Amino acid sequence: MGFFKKLFGGNEAGNAKINSALTGKIVSIENVPDQVFSQKMMGDGVAIEPTEGKVVAPINATVETIFPTKHAIGLKGEDGLELLIHVGLDTVNLKGEGFTAHVQSGDKVKAGDVLVEFDLDYIRANAPSTVTPIIVTNHDQFTLSAVPAEGTSVVAGETELFKATHK
Repeated sequence: MGFFKKLFGGNEAGNAKINSALTGKIVSIENVPDQVFSQKMMGDGVAIEPTEGKVVAPINATVETIFPTKHAIGLKGEDGLELLIHVGLDTVNLKGEGFTAHVQSGDKVKAGDVLVEFDLDYIRANAPSTVTPIIVTNHDQFTLSAVPAEGTSVVAGETELFKATHK
């Protein structure tokens, strides 16, 4: 219990608490308008329709990957949990325009640290959607629970997004 509580602030043995990486409203992963995410091809998770252009670390982690286009970030928690935060849909086509990265691959981050800022209006105008999936890519090793209902408002770095428990 102490290990997870120390790393993630969780209060149950074996549960890692994952905070929201963005401020906005919850979208069920099954309702993301992209089959790769809605059919959980990359993993299980949840999505957020952002109301502000800032992504923060949802856990204490190492930045495994930040795409050159800055639209997606791969994180690895100290317990092995792997998260992908993918800002918007088809945003790779923006070639980094509208994104500012505050981290690079290999950086250690604490929950709440700013990872990327983005111009929400620019993405709304130039991409099919701003919906941002937050995916556990190694979901075969974790069970997700306590996922908020669709439409629930969340605050970056403050609202619990879900719990992840080792299988």
